Amino acid sequence: MKNRRMFLRTLACGLVAMLVMVVPVIADELLGVLSKVDVDGKNITVIQKDTDKEVVVKITDETEEVSKKGNRKVDLDKLAKRVEGIKEKTGKGPNVKVTHEKGTASKIEYQFKKKGAN
Repeated sequence: MKNRRMFLRTLACGLVAMLVMVVPVIADELLGVLSKVDVDGKNITVIQKDTDKEVVVKITDETEEVSKKGNRKVDLDKLAKRVEGIKEKTGKGPNVKVTHEKGTASKIEYQFKKKGAN
């Protein structure tokens, strides 16, 4: 009887410990169109996909940019030029998925349309 109780107590403690470690790791994802890059303030503005609400996200030195070419640290000057070039061609910024926690971005991924999709 004691062995069974001890086993259940150990199992319960293990599950609680796993939850405590996993829950803080979960970050928010923001899907939308990158509209502005503030190089001096180290911020980007993303227009959220479904709500058309502008969300300002802070960029740090640890923020990564993910593209077809691979991962690299964000260079805000190049990002601003790229966004302006895309805006001139298409009329809006690139589609992105920003992974952030408490308004600070950890990853910016470019979302590309599949070939043949309308």
